Amino acid sequence: MNEKINCTEAICAAHNFAVIGHPIAHTMSPFIHNKLFALSNGCGAVSYHALDISPEELESSMPRLREFSGFNITIPHKQAIIPHLDNLDAKAAFFHSVNTVKNENGRLTGYTTDGAGFTKALESAGVPLTGRIAILGAGGASRVMAFEALDAAQEPDITIAAREHSLPAAQALCNELEQVLQNQGRKGRLSVARLDALSGGFDLLVNGTPVGMYPHTDASPVSAGVLAHCAAVFDAVYNPDQTMLLRLAKENGAKTVGGMRMLVGQAAAAHEIWYGATFRGSDIDALCREAVEEMERIFA
Repeated sequence: MNEKINCTEAICAAHNFAVIGHPIAHTMSPFIHNKLFALSNGCGAVSYHALDISPEELESSMPRLREFSGFNITIPHKQAIIPHLDNLDAKAAFFHSVNTVKNENGRLTGYTTDGAGFTKALESAGVPLTGRIAILGAGGASRVMAFEALDAAQEPDITIAAREHSLPAAQALCNELEQVLQNQGRKGRLSVARLDALSGGFDLLVNGTPVGMYPHTDASPVSAGVLAHCAAVFDAVYNPDQTMLLRLAKENGAKTVGGMRMLVGQAAAAHEIWYGATFRGSDIDALCREAVEEMERIFA
């Protein structure tokens, strides 16, 4: 990453930020974002808060949210916030999902940085987003990561794997990917598979499902037999830092990347949007370690 920049006058003058969601008691966002502001050399006065806003309260909360310089959005508001915004970035419009909002002179523009967090996580670990790729799941996170994989290769080879009840959603995602390839005049190999029918043979396996997330940490979306035939594994789950999926992958010789790098990466991308910040790779690495320690303290 590039060198970090000094805190701009604009961000120091307009210094209130937040994350909204429901429930949100254990969010890591304030810890991560306050550290990022501190890294921006002099942004100590900037405040960042977690606001628990229920779906029923979202519309009535908009006047208050318009007082912030920017805010982040997590479940369940990533789609519901869209009608309340003034503008949408092209990628946010495409994914119909917003996780970052910037306030410019009273006008709110929605962005999504989840894809940037994913690609930055892989880049920082030296894992290429190429070759034969398996995407586990067909929900919002899996969709974002599948499209990033589609963009990364001239002739992508992507398998969307899901449980039986999610196969229609997996097929719909596969059809969307195919349509993009056709529109761009590109070729590729796209397929759908049952999760329990995977046998491996992937350059990269990406987990976009919640399987293995705290408190159900004794579960993995695929078996060790599958992981024995995967070169690299990424898990979007960040709590715990070392999921069973990642532990099994390591034991079978695969290179692994955990979800905390994606979480911190998407947060750093929000700061780029808000005030043009850039950060040293070493600082982001250190923040990932600090965030894991803080998370383990909270959930001890």
